[in-house]
Amino acid sequence: MCGIAGFIDFNVPEHRAGEILRKQLGRILHRGPDAQGLWFKNGIGLGHNRLSIIDLSEEANQPMIDAETGNVIVFNGEIYNYQEIRAELALKGVRFKTQSDTEVILKSYALKGHACVEDFVGMWAMAIWDPSKQELFCSRDRFGIKPFYYSRSGPGFYFGSEYKVFFDLDFFQRSVNLDQVSRGLQLGWMEYRDQTYYSRLHSLPAAHNLVLKNGQIEVSQYWDLAAHADTGLSLEDSAERFRELFFDSIRLHMRSDVEIGGCLSGGIDSSAIASAIGTAYSTKEFKTFTVYYDGEGEVDERPWAKHVLSKFSNLQPTFYKPQESELVDAFERCLYHADVPIAGSSPVSQFFVMRAASERNIKVLLDGQGSDEFLGGYMHSFYRLIGGSFTKFRFAQGLSEWRHHMIDQNFGSSKGRDILLKSILAGFSSENKLYRLEYDRYYSRLLFGVRSDVYLKKLFGYSRLQEFLYHLTFTTSLPSLLLYEDRNSMAFSIESRVPFLDHRLVEFVFSLPDRHLIQGGQTKRLLRHAMRGVIPEEIFSRKDKKGFVTPGEVKWLRGPLKYLLDQPFFKDFPWDVAKIEPVIKDFKNGSNRHATLVWRLLVLNYWLRKSL
Repeated sequence: MCGIAGFIDFNVPEHRAGEILRKQLGRILHRGPDAQGLWFKNGIGLGHNRLSIIDLSEEANQPMIDAETGNVIVFNGEIYNYQEIRAELALKGVRFKTQSDTEVILKSYALKGHACVEDFVGMWAMAIWDPSKQELFCSRDRFGIKPFYYSRSGPGFYFGSEYKVFFDLDFFQRSVNLDQVSRGLQLGWMEYRDQTYYSRLHSLPAAHNLVLKNGQIEVSQYWDLAAHADTGLSLEDSAERFRELFFDSIRLHMRSDVEIGGCLSGGIDSSAIASAIGTAYSTKEFKTFTVYYDGEGEVDERPWAKHVLSKFSNLQPTFYKPQESELVDAFERCLYHADVPIAGSSPVSQFFVMRAASERNIKVLLDGQGSDEFLGGYMHSFYRLIGGSFTKFRFAQGLSEWRHHMIDQNFGSSKGRDILLKSILAGFSSENKLYRLEYDRYYSRLLFGVRSDVYLKKLFGYSRLQEFLYHLTFTTSLPSLLLYEDRNSMAFSIESRVPFLDHRLVEFVFSLPDRHLIQGGQTKRLLRHAMRGVIPEEIFSRKDKKGFVTPGEVKWLRGPLKYLLDQPFFKDFPWDVAKIEPVIKDFKNGSNRHATLVWRLLVLNYWLRKSL
């Protein structure tokens, strides 16, 4: 894992190129403290901060140059199947000087060009200067696990791993993208398609390549999930195949020349990863990290984590309890590294996890990110499932699922009616319309004159549930979570890996019928069946797990982060104070009705003061 930066700007004189690159890289030293490399020639500059994970030798440092072609690469991420690709290339006569995955990318590119990325299993953000074509080839992994940002200045093109890379550039102005601010306030999306919080800064979308040639940018998608016909596999056969793919993903993600650890929250996702490692690597010590809060109304995941730990002797626990005195510093550092006004409090807890791992010299950490999105872990998935049954006139089936959901969650009649109405709405409305309704639900115009577009494409051939899960994975939920994952881990020079986001695994899940994911009021049905006998049974029976939870926005804003409530709103910003003040006043008077919105408003205000 690393930090990359660079530019193509033929107006930059040779004597200034190194200065620009050093400033860019200086902003993101935390991403790669082990080595720094620069390459520049005739208005082209590539820079790299290295976190050494695979092939720790100096020969694997970047920028790396292919002596045969002259191609130059800077690369952030890991190609987990690099050994298999390397073996295939060796059979074709390709020779290697290092044991790195970086060199495998270079050699693959030399043979296949842009199509090389289709062979990769992994996470990446990369830029390759190809002197023979006089073009810069850039690419981002299928799920956007690794970030890639870029900005134009006339004919110049600049790129990097974080917003901070651009702050010292003469041309770059930190003009706020109000459309994205509005989405962040209402929906919690940190990025949307290619948009960021700055108007002149773009994000290369997941599963896209970018080619810069003759001053022109061409962005193209190289991979997408396709709708598949029902494979006809039984749940048992599907679970067996899922388990095979999952364990193979774990095998690839365990490749490292440094020590690997893992998050262990007590939920099914992190428990699945830890249990798989406990099973497949029973003789290998594996450190796990759990953050907990105790006291009245707090969240303590230790009892659940201990069920996993007690089953596998090779799992070594670290439990960390954040102190209230640490919270202000952690919040402000988390916000600094995130580059964006974080939409909730859970990234701060994740920040503590990464710090605990760093203090125990872990450089690679496995996390369960992504499972909720494509395996149907969120409660809103039920609305789409039930609503989808209604649209197909399978009323008995839809009502049966609704009843099971009520019983499983012990909901009363009032809540039951609410869910039934939401399910009907979800069945007969597009994702686009549903998110628009969500967008308009509370104080839709908190900013003067701003009404942001929200567009989620219609997916033909997908079930109602599949369409929802697709957008969770690629547009709405997961992109923000992956942004936090990257920034929090890199803040401590840790490479975070997410084994659930192996595209082979995701493609397989999207080939299965809805009933394999949710049925009888049970979410993540496929994962539960696949990991039966591997994960302790106690984890399967949990009904209180709600993601990466914290004491929450309410307690922190009324405690150590209370100072955020007392800060006047940033003047040079189009707040609609008449709508905002009642929300803040309501919270100060003890109501928690709009606590999440209050958090987002206050954090945005703090971010504006620090970032502009």
